[in-house]
Amino acid sequence: MKKEKWNEELPVVQFRIARPTRKFAEVMRFYMEGIGLKKIGGFEAHNGYDGIMLGLPGHAYHLEFTTREDEGPCEAPTKDNLLVFYIPDGDRMEEIVSRLAEMGYDPLEPENSYWKEKGITIEDPEGWRVVLMNTGGIG
Repeated sequence: MKKEKWNEELPVVQFRIARPTRKFAEVMRFYMEGIGLKKIGGFEAHNGYDGIMLGLPGHAYHLEFTTREDEGPCEAPTKDNLLVFYIPDGDRMEEIVSRLAEMGYDPLEPENSYWKEKGITIEDPEGWRVVLMNTGGIG
């Protein structure tokens, strides 16, 4: 049987990053009120899980956070595992940083100095690192 050449385009119509959390309410508040993502879906009591999908309406990518009663602690990965938001408008980015600081989430020193030069690193309620970048695009 002849192998087919890999198609250059990945036939994906949607992209989701999913992660469990033990601080469901705090994580929702951080990403919705702090960062500014919108609730685009969710579920309750689905096979023992509750969940929420957060993203930007009309875009085919989003974050999903899940929780369940019998789940153990959800430890954050290393300080180099990052969720990066590219925000071309510097004033809007500063608004987000200020809003997060008012909520008690202050910028911190990144593990990799590249992120210090180009952005601001903040930890979410469970210690997962988020970088806000003002490069106008992917950098």
